[in-house]
Amino acid sequence: MTRLFICIGLAAIVLFIYKPFPAVHAQPPYAKWGKIAVQKTKEKYPQADIIDYLHIGRRPKTVNISVEKFKLWLREKNGKEFGVFVDVEFDTKTEKFISISFKETPR
Repeated sequence: MTRLFICIGLAAIVLFIYKPFPAVHAQPPYAKWGKIAVQKTKEKYPQADIIDYLHIGRRPKTVNISVEKFKLWLREKNGKEFGVFVDVEFDTKTEKFISISFKETPR
């Protein structure tokens, strides 16, 4: 009987101490700029579907301005596929959108 109480006590302690971390669905820091890149690409190329998305990385442009770089792969209704490099410029401190640029590529 004493062993039973010891086992129950140990089990209670283990269950009390072990609390699994809740699932956190944190977005990466570039998610905000990726959404803008996708939205503006859809506006610029309304005849095409975006079929792939790649975050290339963030680069400083000046002390206060950063550029988030993406490559989107598009497919037009006629089956033609092409890539678009999208650069989103923003103020690094305020996180305010400044501009966006597009450059098409066959690869």
